[in-house]
Amino acid sequence: MNGTVSGQAIDGITAGTQEQLAFHIHAHLAVYVNGQPRTVPFGVGVLPPLQLEETAAGPFVVGGAGFYWLHTHDTTGVIHIESPVRRQYTLGEFFDVWMQPLGPNQVGPVHGPVTILVDGAVVPGDPRNVPLHAHSVIQLDVGTVVPFRPYTFAAGL
Repeated sequence: MNGTVSGQAIDGITAGTQEQLAFHIHAHLAVYVNGQPRTVPFGVGVLPPLQLEETAAGPFVVGGAGFYWLHTHDTTGVIHIESPVRRQYTLGEFFDVWMQPLGPNQVGPVHGPVTILVDGAVVPGDPRNVPLHAHSVIQLDVGTVVPFRPYTFAAGL
């Protein structure tokens, strides 16, 4: 589940040569398909060529030709919201930057009923509308619903 972006504006979200820090928060996304975890890849929303640093936890994106305001640096599922303006972003916008479909019956290439959990509570409706708040923990279960798995953000995030 990884799309390639070219730098064009997506949902009004652009890619700049540097990360934007006027509005800087983080949310977490976990995806499960029939009970099995799926990895949110590193480099979503980062224009190639990616500059990677190897860490004990795996590759970490330290640079690229540009960064969309919504992006990932690693495979932890942490979504970095680094924008020049303070506004509400949504999970749908993140998936659009990722170039993956998202809806009540689809997450990326996988089809099936989607259960949305945010901070442990089931949220009805379309997952595209889930807001990305500071330190919100979002879990999407396709098919089998699994118990909510909390996430602890690293210090400084």
